[in-house]
Amino acid sequence: MNIQAMMKQAQKLQNDMLKAKKEIDEKIYEGKSSFVTVKVKGTKEVIEVKIDAENLEKDDIEMLQDMILVAINEANHQIDSETEEKMGKYTKGMPGLF
Repeated sequence: MNIQAMMKQAQKLQNDMLKAKKEIDEKIYEGKSSFVTVKVKGTKEVIEVKIDAENLEKDDIEMLQDMILVAINEANHQIDSETEEKMGKYTKGMPGLF
């Protein structure tokens, strides 16, 4: 294979990687935990927190805080899983590149 063909292939790979990363970054992921729902962008920016207040009593504030953490972590886990799934073919098992 000549150098020009290798460069062209490398550019295509780079473009494919950037496209996959952009798709992940723009997607909205939703984490749920009991009566808490959190929406997070693929960039891990939390964009919405919803609380089902009908099921919440005054004494449940500490539990609510825990539920928010669980919901955010679930959404972040979804992002990490999809990033690994889509980007793993480019990084060949080298973690931490994205």
